Amino acid sequence: MSSQSTDSGLIVGLVSVSDRAAAGAYDDEGIPALESWLVSALRKPPRFLTRLVPDDRALISQVLVEMVDGAGCHLVFTTGGTGPAPRDVTPEATLDIGTREMPGFAEHMRRVSMAFVPTAILSRQVAVLREIDEHAALIVNLPGRPKAIRETLEGLRDDSGAIVMPGVFAAIPYCLDLIGAPYVETNDEVVQAFRPKNGEGPTPE
Repeated sequence: MSSQSTDSGLIVGLVSVSDRAAAGAYDDEGIPALESWLVSALRKPPRFLTRLVPDDRALISQVLVEMVDGAGCHLVFTTGGTGPAPRDVTPEATLDIGTREMPGFAEHMRRVSMAFVPTAILSRQVAVLREIDEHAALIVNLPGRPKAIRETLEGLRDDSGAIVMPGVFAAIPYCLDLIGAPYVETNDEVVQAFRPKNGEGPTPE
């Protein structure tokens, strides 16, 4: 597990799920794409913890538990393993260790992706909370391809570059507020976080 130190306070776990990448047959693209997008989207980059694992349900669950319970991640993204192929077990592994499902994330991810490719309907991505004593984390399954990762997080833009359908990350900072994670501010040119004017959550420094 690698780490990158920053002063934001937010700890983000990135888990890429792929038999071939884990075996060294090709270079993983999911984790670099996620790191790059998050650094561009957040005003203060988080601390990253990364893992590359094969399509093994028990091992994926184990890594997610280690990241949340052991390393204290507030947010975990997985990438890959969410389709209908027999070895695609990331959603099952995620549900195995979640305490509450967050179905709105999965519903909206498919809605955004359908604007780009009709095969998005085949995705089985899920999102869950994992809650333990005095700590909670949001875990979200993402697609495996860098372009699809960015589209899912950032949303659908028109020809001028304006967002016409927000991606799922617009709701993540407020979700993190509600589960007691560090306050997250975004760079509006990449993604605009939405918080209700009288909503719960800490005030920014």
